Amino acid sequence: MRVVFAGTPEFSVPCLEACSASGAEVVAVYTQPDRPAGRGRKLSPSPVKQAALAAGIAVEQPESLKSAEAQATLAAYQPDLVVVVAYGLILPRKVLAIPRLGCWNVHASLLPRWRGAAPIQRAILAGDTETGVGLMQMEAGLDTGPVLLEKRTPITRDDTGGTLHDRLAALGAETLAEGLAHMLAGGMLAATPQATDGVAYAHKLEKSESALDFGRPAIVLEHQVRAFDPWPGSDAEIAGERVRVWAARAVEHPHVADPGAVIDAGREGIAIACGEGALRITAMQRAGGRRISAADYLNARPELRSQRAP
Repeated sequence: MRVVFAGTPEFSVPCLEACSASGAEVVAVYTQPDRPAGRGRKLSPSPVKQAALAAGIAVEQPESLKSAEAQATLAAYQPDLVVVVAYGLILPRKVLAIPRLGCWNVHASLLPRWRGAAPIQRAILAGDTETGVGLMQMEAGLDTGPVLLEKRTPITRDDTGGTLHDRLAALGAETLAEGLAHMLAGGMLAATPQATDGVAYAHKLEKSESALDFGRPAIVLEHQVRAFDPWPGSDAEIAGERVRVWAARAVEHPHVADPGAVIDAGREGIAIACGEGALRITAMQRAGGRRISAADYLNARPELRSQRAP
């Protein structure tokens, strides 16, 4: 079975490795064009491109798949199957029709919940207690195709965007490997249409979302801190200083203080009054500094230990 793999970020790499290990022939890898990165803004290859080159696989990096030339290049590889994992480009109908077995997509949510660009972070942000990955047969709509395989995993209170990303990347590779093994053995996967209710869209993360609004419930802010670690992060003002908050818990802490006021500060963290409850911050980062514990922060700002609102 001839497979063309399309993916770009680190999340996609385990799935590329699963394709290569499956016994299928990965004849080409499609990935986004090199982009400027780092302080020097030098062109940098995607993680998938780096993995493909290391494995000796041909790499294609079209700006779009809409042109007849790009489609002819793909067709020349004569793929039986195209596997798409966080590629970042839309596949037109003509591209979907090129491979004999169509196009598969590994998507990091339990469809139809969290279709779209940022399903991992949006699931945490919404307070979901479970997520997973779906192996989907692609069609023209955005993440609307029938699901071929699905695997689930709980979202714990310790999960961040980063930890859940890594777990789902591995789970996606496991799911894809199972699907490929089934097909290579001559079987067919049953396609289950997505439910028509429960649809939610995971819009792309924006840097403008990073500010913590202490007028909101503390549990909402806890979800935000976890979801936005490592990017875009969560920013807040603590007693006049802007900091980045890396770890926090919503706590039961009766108060009549205005939102944003420090109501308790000690070794367990810094409790900030919220619209409902309080957010106890346990790790943060000062401007130009590194991630530190709340206890270390209080060593630099000892006046906060005595700054308690009612």
